[in-house]
Amino acid sequence: MKILFVTDPLESFKIYKDTTFSMMREAQKRGHCVVACEMTGVRWQQGEAVSAQVRHIDLTGDQAAWFTVSATGREALKDFDAVLMRKDPPFDSEYFYATHLLSQAEREGAKVFNSPAALRNHPEKLAILEFPQFIAPTLVTKNEADIRAFHATHGTIILKPLDGMGGMGIFKVGTDGLNLGAIIETLNRDGQETVMVQKFLPGIAQGDKRVLLIGGKPVPFCLARIPQGGEVRGNLAAGGKGVAQALSARDREIAEALGPILFARGLMLVGLDIIGDSLTEINVTSPTCFQEITDQMGCDVAALFIDALEAAL
Repeated sequence: MKILFVTDPLESFKIYKDTTFSMMREAQKRGHCVVACEMTGVRWQQGEAVSAQVRHIDLTGDQAAWFTVSATGREALKDFDAVLMRKDPPFDSEYFYATHLLSQAEREGAKVFNSPAALRNHPEKLAILEFPQFIAPTLVTKNEADIRAFHATHGTIILKPLDGMGGMGIFKVGTDGLNLGAIIETLNRDGQETVMVQKFLPGIAQGDKRVLLIGGKPVPFCLARIPQGGEVRGNLAAGGKGVAQALSARDREIAEALGPILFARGLMLVGLDIIGDSLTEINVTSPTCFQEITDQMGCDVAALFIDALEAAL
């Protein structure tokens, strides 16, 4: 197969932990052609198919100079066997526009994973609202009074922006409400931006678990991202410690309920975030943690993903 990875710059990869790198490595091991591009090189022009300025690469096995380029040029996305959208968040206007270009490529015959329409329809914070039976008490609002009432009801709460990633912009407010007003002003920008508020889950001390769904089925191990020091955030990008472990019965219940639904919508790879027994986010843009789970548990997650990709094609 000839696989196009739409990514951030290859030169920025930290290959010891990068999930897209692990996908590329497994694809090359199976004899597939690995090609990469950035969204800045994708275009549509009347009379042409959606195309990208691409680099055909070979992985070297070296930790520093980890790839070489064998060919470059502009190629139509429909001419690849699969196009993997692996551009990192934030899901901003440019990401939104990118999904529309990829949808046009689909209309021309390209096979894109995850589905661009599904990416648009499943914003990572708000997608949980469809599954209230699995989530903690949650509020989505611009209104300061609503947030204060939620705090009065639930005590310690977490507030976060809808477009954050890697734990950015997450605040914890205790029962005393210290700094609640300032935090609301920071996040809702005087009532102009929507905020998500959730009841604080003490289970975060045991980790914010990343449960992976591949082809609608749960990977048997998850990565619990455990906050360190005085942090409330378990995100690896915020200094959390990643500890792989088997899925709990509740993890599996949530994963098996959501997996077939999300896969049927074109979401081949999904990362569920679960704290304690509660679903907190549904990550669909570029879910990670393949290498951490593989390194600690011996479960080859990248192989499971390429198996699912080959089956889908």
